[in-house]
Amino acid sequence: MGAAEKGLDMASSKVSVLIPRTAGTNCDRELAWAFEQAGAAVSTVHINRLMDNPGELDHHQILALAGGFSYGDDIASGKIFANQLIHHLKRPLEQWVADGKLIIGICNGFQILVKAGLLPGPMPQLPSGDLFTGTLTHNSHARFEDRWVRLQSYSGVCKWIAPGKTVRLPIAHGEGRFMVRSAGILDALKHNDQIVLRYVDTAGNPAAQFPENPNGSTDAIAGICDVTGRVFGLMPHPERFTETYLGPDWTRNRSESTADGSELFANAVHFVRQSGTVLVASNDAAATAAAAG
Repeated sequence: MGAAEKGLDMASSKVSVLIPRTAGTNCDRELAWAFEQAGAAVSTVHINRLMDNPGELDHHQILALAGGFSYGDDIASGKIFANQLIHHLKRPLEQWVADGKLIIGICNGFQILVKAGLLPGPMPQLPSGDLFTGTLTHNSHARFEDRWVRLQSYSGVCKWIAPGKTVRLPIAHGEGRFMVRSAGILDALKHNDQIVLRYVDTAGNPAAQFPENPNGSTDAIAGICDVTGRVFGLMPHPERFTETYLGPDWTRNRSESTADGSELFANAVHFVRQSGTVLVASNDAAATAAAAG
């Protein structure tokens, strides 16, 4: 149901973000702050509470999966959290996407989305239900990487960032190497305009070598979206660069007025307001969940 049907003024109403967390999640506060700076209201809830009460999703328009090491990265990064989504929240999340709402997964959150089948998600080139077409695995050099990277945006479909932008963001991961099942899957991602971010070199070309490509990702892929452009995952951390003074060279380059990471969150909030994706239930319940979460 759109904003006009509900008689709501989206320009003046708060966009509501839900951040599920669990043992090992450690970037949820930075992520909440980034969305709050963009004008959204944020609720944080433990995944167990969300599994017990999937109706909590009705109070929000953006679902944000934060970085960290959920469940200690046992089995594989994001795998246990992803299984919880698959076995307890699959239908509510399918409805979430069908309702036109947004999802972002950052670092561990991206790993969760991929291993839950939400990314790359359904593709017209594949049979219905064929969702597990890629993964994020150990960096090619088998080391944890903590550095700043240069990225280029490519997708005209993604609602989180426009194409043709060069941005710098920090990374911090040991399992960030994006790989696909076959060359045909990579071709489908390209055809569907689902490749959102690539690691690039100083000339702006997709990076094939370390350290510009910090993990050996296929086709230098750093972030992808689903075919709707509303579900987005990336390994770099935009929530860690929402103020210019957080940049690695801010004392030498104070001409920047906006930090690269902040734009993604502002774009998401703007999209929700413009598209008329509205709250299904009152903000009071969301506020209660935030206080208890």
